[in-house]
Amino acid sequence: MNANTIERADGRVEVSRDAISHDPLLFNDDLAPTPIAERTWTTYNYAALWVSMAHCIPTYMLASGLIGTGMNWWQALLTILVGNTIVLIPILANSHPGTKYGIPFPVFARASYGVFGANVPAIMRALVACGWFGIQAWIGGEALQAFLRAIFPAWPEALGTVRFDGHLPTEWVSFALFWALNILIVFRGMNLLRIVENWAAPYVLVMTAALVIWAIREAHGVGAIVRDTGKFHDAASFWKVFVPSVTAMIGFWATLSLNMPDFTRFGKSQREQAVGQLVALPTTMTIFAAMGVVITSASAEIYGKAIWDPVELVGRFESRPIVAIAMFTVMIATLSVNIAANVVSPANDFANVAPQKISFRLGGLMTGLIGFVMMPWKLLADPNQYIFRWLLGYSGGLGSIAGVLICDYWFIRRTKIDVVDLYRRQGRYRYGKSGVNLAAIVATAMGCLLAWVGLVVDDLRILFDYAWFVGGFSSAAIYALFMTRRS
Repeated sequence: MNANTIERADGRVEVSRDAISHDPLLFNDDLAPTPIAERTWTTYNYAALWVSMAHCIPTYMLASGLIGTGMNWWQALLTILVGNTIVLIPILANSHPGTKYGIPFPVFARASYGVFGANVPAIMRALVACGWFGIQAWIGGEALQAFLRAIFPAWPEALGTVRFDGHLPTEWVSFALFWALNILIVFRGMNLLRIVENWAAPYVLVMTAALVIWAIREAHGVGAIVRDTGKFHDAASFWKVFVPSVTAMIGFWATLSLNMPDFTRFGKSQREQAVGQLVALPTTMTIFAAMGVVITSASAEIYGKAIWDPVELVGRFESRPIVAIAMFTVMIATLSVNIAANVVSPANDFANVAPQKISFRLGGLMTGLIGFVMMPWKLLADPNQYIFRWLLGYSGGLGSIAGVLICDYWFIRRTKIDVVDLYRRQGRYRYGKSGVNLAAIVATAMGCLLAWVGLVVDDLRILFDYAWFVGGFSSAAIYALFMTRRS
């Protein structure tokens, strides 16, 4: 610590703004450390954040892909619980520096990757978020389409029946409107985000519980899916599917396991953020997925086939007001998770690349545009591709970054960071003339290589099945070896 740094009794550190260089290549107001006076998020705020992020359509439908592989309902839920419990470890490990120093993820990454090398993990994280933003925006657009159809029955064909890439013109309009709503909230800032998360969390939970009650009453029970024993009746056959499935579940929140400093920088204390996350994440993910299983199982009894997509399910209701209320709930759920999970981080990440040109708002807009270009409607068309390619694949890349970050912060630096030098080109995090720590870059690249080699070498497929673990542990070990030799 230096004279411009004050460490409080609760472990949080505050740095004088006057001591921080306003280098246009490393600083703007959005990337600056959060003052203590603005670190006001409580346990409830973090619990509500996770509840609202977990209460989304992909979570609701998560068990469907697992059941589709042959799991029964409790095996699918166990897989979801295990994956989300494991991912808490890197989430909490990377949350700590945010609360302690008040810095966002890309600035935190400068300590290990270098002041300019941090752009590598930031962009890797941002591109994944863009894909997720597109997926959630498309789902929200589908809900808005159903909402408008419930209010105006003629809406679907109001702009004609000629389809573009398989979708009606009004579907594209609904997608565009929902997309714009996300960007509008981003432009209003983090305080509005906190307000949305606080009231969206309980609202969506209550409405989903009401749907569970309705489904059980209409089906006179829980239905055939819950009674199905699945096709895995021995440990060996189950394990072959369980391992890559757990890795995919970790991949579901692998993005947040990196950029939680973007949120914990506003925390009142380490206890507030840690307890809120511990209580909310694994329980909410499992319970909400269980609700999806029960509702879908009952739908098979009611409609003659299992309907995993809640938008399609609610669209079958005869009461237009009920459909409208249900679709509004879906939109709120999707909106809250999309902004928190898929816009905040990439907005900061893009800003970190060129702070003098890219603000948080412009970064959010870039996220939305790239998310559209990635064509999320095609990615969602195949659930198997979604879980075992998309989730599993990128978990290896993000795990490789997490390994470097955690190793550097907890084992190399012992949680000690010079915040002032994070904003200086000539400081201790310069790592040579380029501002890039080659040890971190090489370790990350090697972690990715080991995690992904199974995609092209069949005999090494097991490495891809364990992609997040392989990427994380190998990159951490390689980084530790390089940094130990350097010192």
